[in-house]
Amino acid sequence: MNRDDLLKMYDFTGKTFAVTGGAGVLASGVVTLLASCGANVMILDRNLARLPEIQEAAGADGSRIDGVQVDVMSRDSLEAASAALKARFGTLYGLVNAAGGNSPKATVSPTLNFFDIPEDGMRFVLDLNILGTVMPCQILAKQMVEAGEGVILNYSSMNAYRPLTNIAAYSAAKAAITNFTSWLAVHLAQSYSGKIRVNAIAPGFFLTDQNRFLLTDKETGAWTARGQKIFDHTPMGRLGTDDDTMGCVLWLLSDAAAFVTGITVPVDGGFSAYAGV
Repeated sequence: MNRDDLLKMYDFTGKTFAVTGGAGVLASGVVTLLASCGANVMILDRNLARLPEIQEAAGADGSRIDGVQVDVMSRDSLEAASAALKARFGTLYGLVNAAGGNSPKATVSPTLNFFDIPEDGMRFVLDLNILGTVMPCQILAKQMVEAGEGVILNYSSMNAYRPLTNIAAYSAAKAAITNFTSWLAVHLAQSYSGKIRVNAIAPGFFLTDQNRFLLTDKETGAWTARGQKIFDHTPMGRLGTDDDTMGCVLWLLSDAAAFVTGITVPVDGGFSAYAGV
């Protein structure tokens, strides 16, 4: 395979992708990246306030980006989104499950010990991350089965490999996603088509609105003790940026990874490889 053939593999012209949580800071980068590679992209998110901003950031490619308001934990909402997506852009080729997150209500802290974490806090994090990935696959991947091809990319986490202190629900949920990714890859390939692939990425540590309260001091912006430990345990000497996952995402979604399915790839600056000594 020569270089020209390889580059063509990152041309998604005419293909339609859906990105759950696509209006978020990290996932919106995936949206604009796919659009720049020629894809039609439908953002599936509870809040579409950033849609015009994302379309504008994509420049001339913004016309191939649209959005529909979705609750990824609601079958009815996902069914409606699936129909809207198909009507707008045609049959779905790729699904990126980027919706998810943690909550202070499910996080051990100086003011909340493990034994007092409320059930609704735990349930919210487990449902958002597990059902919020499984249900979009159940509803949207039907279009891939009908077409006989497609690709799914789930978002796991470094917590699936190394459960971190304080965030029991989030760590458990992401471990479930890693397991589900392997299961679904085998199921779809054996039961429907070997041209439907399922993989995941496990991002390391990125400073986001969801984890900022854990990693930095609200008043000074300095690392908390926890943030400093993470920084010190990352051999590359920094936390991730928005762009750091993009190369891996593009590879797993493209034909360059045509014989790759059922895996979870760490994108973590070496965090999972470092023993600390």
